[in-house]
Amino acid sequence: MTPLEWISSAAWTSIPVIGMSIFVWWLFRSLIRADATERKTYAEIEAEERAKMANADGEQAGSKGN
Repeated sequence: MTPLEWISSAAWTSIPVIGMSIFVWWLFRSLIRADATERKTYAEIEAEERAKMANADGEQAGSKGN
């Protein structure tokens, strides 16, 4: 086996490993980003709901005083 054949063989056997590594990295990155986006959206919705509840409580307290 010549050095060129050895290098060629090593390159061809490394391509699937590198390809799968990139795929796994992309998969984990997508999952982590999806989780972060979901948490951010949930926090925004929760803040809106808390504001609505606080506003409703304020209106009820104001109407009781009149």
